[in-house]
Amino acid sequence: MSLCLQARQLACERDDRWLFQGLDLDIRSGEIVRIEGPNGSGKTSLLKILSGQLSDYQGELFWNGAAMNDAREHFLANLLYLGHAPGIKSGLSPLENLAWYQALSGESNEESSGANGHEEQRLDALERVGLAGFEDVPAGQLSAGQQRRVALARLTLTPRALWVLDEPFTAIDRHGVADLERQLVAHAQSGGCVLVTTHHELTASPLLRRIALG
Repeated sequence: MSLCLQARQLACERDDRWLFQGLDLDIRSGEIVRIEGPNGSGKTSLLKILSGQLSDYQGELFWNGAAMNDAREHFLANLLYLGHAPGIKSGLSPLENLAWYQALSGESNEESSGANGHEEQRLDALERVGLAGFEDVPAGQLSAGQQRRVALARLTLTPRALWVLDEPFTAIDRHGVADLERQLVAHAQSGGCVLVTTHHELTASPLLRRIALG
């Protein structure tokens, strides 16, 4: 399915200062779109607007040609957002954190694979991000990079067409960076799309497009 997230004449103001104005965007299937700009240029604010988390802006959003207000349910069903912070609960294990994510998204009720099947999915997702053997360790005892990997396991676990990722490479090592880059490319090649901010210089790819703020 071809996907398209559009923004028209988008503008955002913070502390009596315009972060951006008159911004037009077309983000489509098969793309990795990197939002670039100096600190304070509005990269995170833009991602939050585009992912429906921030309503204080001017302009219009469209999903597959329909106004976002009318298409919001379908949009959210296709969205996976990972913020700058890992967003995991330190008192839960990686396995429990992923179960919590699945419950929040309603996947535990929608899938027919049963409890054992869901746990196998979670174990597989953790293995793919290099956390085999750490499934039951409280997340608060993991390193920053391992905590980031717990969050990144959602990319494998939660099937969504549109990935909106704010600094996903933070705290992960060189091997993890290479794995994540391959995952982003594979997702775009399979018809998904990726919207990302990062201080890491992404490997050149024909799928990569850059949008500069500030």
